Amino acid sequence: MSPSPNTNNKASVLKWLPWILLLLVLAAFIWLFMSTKTTSEATWEPPRTPPAEQQASAPVADTPAPISSYHNAVARASQSVVNIYTTQTMAEHPYMNDPVLRRFFEFHGGPSQDQGSTNLGSGVIVSEDGYIVTNAHVIEKADEITVAFNDGRKSRAKIIGTDPDSDLAVIKVDMTGLTPLGFREDPIRVGDLALAIGNPFGVGQTVTQGIISATGRTGLGVNKFEDFIQTDAAINPGNSGGALVDAHGELVGINTVIFSRSGGSMGIGFAIPTALVEQVMNALIKDGKVSRGWLGIEIQSQLRDPTQLETSTGVEVLNVIDQSPAAKSGLRVGDIILTIDGVEMTDANTLIQYVARKPPNTELNAQILRQGKNAQVKIVLEERPAQEPTPRPVIIHDETLGGSGQPYLPDEDEEVPMMSEAERDRMREELLKLFE
Repeated sequence: MSPSPNTNNKASVLKWLPWILLLLVLAAFIWLFMSTKTTSEATWEPPRTPPAEQQASAPVADTPAPISSYHNAVARASQSVVNIYTTQTMAEHPYMNDPVLRRFFEFHGGPSQDQGSTNLGSGVIVSEDGYIVTNAHVIEKADEITVAFNDGRKSRAKIIGTDPDSDLAVIKVDMTGLTPLGFREDPIRVGDLALAIGNPFGVGQTVTQGIISATGRTGLGVNKFEDFIQTDAAINPGNSGGALVDAHGELVGINTVIFSRSGGSMGIGFAIPTALVEQVMNALIKDGKVSRGWLGIEIQSQLRDPTQLETSTGVEVLNVIDQSPAAKSGLRVGDIILTIDGVEMTDANTLIQYVARKPPNTELNAQILRQGKNAQVKIVLEERPAQEPTPRPVIIHDETLGGSGQPYLPDEDEEVPMMSEAERDRMREELLKLFE
């Protein structure tokens, strides 16, 4: 009796069933491995505002003119701006070594040991899992960082990385479910509306309005790498690290510095654009530092006299460092760099910013002018060597200086004037009489 067709079919199915199950298991393992690898290799991406929220936060107006309120944009952006408080432990006051002076200071509430100095600034939430971007000078030398959120919550924060050259820093709080502020995708334009959100003078979260006055500001002498957005929206002490947003509440820059003769806003404030923020943040989160390209040359702009109708652009090479990428490429002193990768080098700052945004091992194609003849030079960038940090200028305001607010770099060896031994003894005798 021959086996039935049904029996043959069942035998075939049972024969191939283990192989089918094996293939399914292998496919599951491959999928799991790829998803784990993708998650581990994922880099931080700037948050983007969904189109529906962009429409909802568009400026509201009862009539075609003028715009009556930016409430929706501010309401959405302000929940992503935080207040940052830093505490630095100070050394014991030198006069506290004297028991009589210690008694006097303790009685009158003078300086004590472990005295803390609290500073304030602002920051912007850029991820749901707690990453916050702020200015490097806001958290400089901080022993403890406290972040206060718009909804009243507070949390301690740890430093992920700082980049003093761009004055940016990334900190992180152990919280989830936060609301990151969406980055604007389109380039900001001169004349666009600007809203500055921060905590000026510690009065609480504040919003000021202005316009974008200029973009690409360099040569201010504030940071080593500058590409500032200029705005006339009021930016005051405490706004540092806060958000500069557009009319839709999307982030366009991080407020960082003001030009002032009085210490307050004079309508000239500067913010770090999101393109630079994104580059620095990715590097700090991934590596804890920022690696920048390095040419190894000293340069100066060719634009010398603004009163001349005919002036040459380009950047002149004043010095080439030995064994640097420029030296290896054959670049010489006296060469004038006209373009790099087709981008015109109008001045020294343009060249510095362009090279700094390229990672090491990037090949650049430079068009130069050498002894009146054009030439092409290929340069492979190396990592910029670590340099000694330079002290940030302290702005002082003295009526004897006409309120000019000139930058003042304190001498590293300069000390606060102290009382002489005779003055201290005289003060001690007077205090002893008071305590008798």
